[in-house]
Amino acid sequence: MGSADYYEILNVDRGATDDDLRRAYRRLAMRWHPDKNPAGKAQAEARFKDITEAYNVLSDADKRAVYDQYGEEGLRGAAPQAGGGADDIFAEFFGSTPFTYCNTAGGGGNARGGRQPPPPPAWDSGFSRGYGSGDHGGGAKSTMAPPPLPVESKLACTLEELYVGVTKKMRISRNVVDASGRMKTESEILSIEVKPGWKKGTKITFPGKGNQQWNQLPADLVFVIDEKPHPVYRRDGNDLVAEARVTLAEALGGTVVVLTALDGRELAVDVGSVGEDENDEEEEEGLPVVRPGYELVVPMEGMPMPREPGRRGSLRIRFDVVFPERLTRRQRALIKRVLEIDGGGGGGGGC
Repeated sequence: MGSADYYEILNVDRGATDDDLRRAYRRLAMRWHPDKNPAGKAQAEARFKDITEAYNVLSDADKRAVYDQYGEEGLRGAAPQAGGGADDIFAEFFGSTPFTYCNTAGGGGNARGGRQPPPPPAWDSGFSRGYGSGDHGGGAKSTMAPPPLPVESKLACTLEELYVGVTKKMRISRNVVDASGRMKTESEILSIEVKPGWKKGTKITFPGKGNQQWNQLPADLVFVIDEKPHPVYRRDGNDLVAEARVTLAEALGGTVVVLTALDGRELAVDVGSVGEDENDEEEEEGLPVVRPGYELVVPMEGMPMPREPGRRGSLRIRFDVVFPERLTRRQRALIKRVLEIDGGGGGGGGC
């Protein structure tokens, strides 16, 4: 580290007490931890090692006395003593350490030579998510409590949004513990990308974006897709179901049902309409008759299938036939005669 000034590195004066050193280390360690500086990780690693080395010397009464009298050169000539690595010291303060890149500033294990390690604070910043048991680089076990249960919040979407996809912006406010151990409220805008075809109940998780308590990791924030009712369509799995009301004349003579698709297209569905050519081949075969409860299936006009790009469910149109309230004798006779002829019932007769 060259002719380093350990007091300057920790930004304390030469009369700093143990409490001053602990506060300085805690502040600087949180600021220069490599995981908090991904853009300048190399520089952060170097600063973090310097901070660790400075604290390791000044917090040990014997090493500090040698350093104060002879400087860093005096420490190099002294008998080697067991000291704490960056992982170990960080673990003493914050319960655990999430990194493994640096464990070479001293011997491993819990031995600290002649000094006793400072007791960890009663709070944990939540910076490391490595709670539970086990040693990290020989350091102390974590005392951090497991994270709380996820916090769930409904994310209401229209059927149109679930059909074409949408990006929603959600502003959240949450309680967090800052590097100095103080509780504060911070706001943030989260961007949620809803994929085409997602269903009600789909969950989108933002790790660590819930509220935080002292000595506990922040909760995960989970948004759960909820589907708003639609005036025309109802979803059934990957299919869309629509209702259509037709008159008896349309049911028997054919019609075209026009619907507005969820992406704005006009969808015209031919329901057995009769063309101008009476010699059509289907004339002899007959066409399906729309009756109450009849369902017409239109393939590939349902909801997108997220796991099968390019594929969609079906559109199912269910019909309700509106019968006339009254018919004249002549109308009844004509209908009966036509149905008897087409039905092959013979019988003749008429008015």
